[in-house]
Amino acid sequence: MSNLQNQSTDLQLNATILPEKKRSKLNGTTIGAFFVSILLFLYFVAIAYPLFWMIINSFKDTKSIFTSSWAMPEKWLISNYVEAWNIGVSTYFLNSVIVTTLTCLFTVLCGALCAYALARFQLKGEKFFLLFVSAGLMFAPQVALIPLYELTQNLGIYDTYWALVLPFVAYRLPLSILIIRAFFLSIPKELEEAARIDGCNSFQIFYKIFLPISKPVIFTTIILAAYFAWNEILFSVLFIQSESLKPITAGLLVFRDALRTDWGVLMAGLVMSAIPLIILFIFTQKYFIRGLAAGSIKG
Repeated sequence: MSNLQNQSTDLQLNATILPEKKRSKLNGTTIGAFFVSILLFLYFVAIAYPLFWMIINSFKDTKSIFTSSWAMPEKWLISNYVEAWNIGVSTYFLNSVIVTTLTCLFTVLCGALCAYALARFQLKGEKFFLLFVSAGLMFAPQVALIPLYELTQNLGIYDTYWALVLPFVAYRLPLSILIIRAFFLSIPKELEEAARIDGCNSFQIFYKIFLPISKPVIFTTIILAAYFAWNEILFSVLFIQSESLKPITAGLLVFRDALRTDWGVLMAGLVMSAIPLIILFIFTQKYFIRGLAAGSIKG
């Protein structure tokens, strides 16, 4: 009888202690989540507010920008965007679209083919090639400015789109190859074997099976390449001299000198230069996150 009373007492104690433990865990998790949310919100404000400040000032005249920089516009000057577009932003914008599109196209095509070879073929010196590709991540673009300048002169591509496209592709390829290769390694070999039984060759397996499955990592590669090609300014200033070929980053420098003190129009040009990447990331962010996660499974 005493044993039964002891057991019932223990059960009652456990019944009271366990909910308290759960409550303490829940409280700790809630507090931690609250502080993380606060930090993320502050980080969002630090990132978003400069963009918001640039947007509201793009609708003001120069006097309003200097006298009430942090206030909302009293009169919204849509004409700033029209003037910026007509003065030259349209040409710079089109040049950036061409350079970025070509960079993304060749980066994805060459990177995917190289990653497919490294992931699926038993090559002699495979580890050496992989190490060679990885070594490309260590070289900063600024280190190779003089050799690249001479190379573009010798190849006859100086002051052309290719003077930007080829270096951009070269500097984006190492990371793209590693990310895509890691994803290709996670694809079951049974799919490839079934395709070979159906009569597909290696190239058909690549573009009929591997590429459709790899949409997330392909979008990740496109975003990374587009971000680099659109925002890069050093190569654009050094390798492009013609006004009609300048991308938007280099063009806005000339744009600033031409406008002198018309900061409202310049702000409008800056907003137009930022919008494409923002739109691209908004519509492809789910693929971007999935691609980064999938591309880090295997190495």
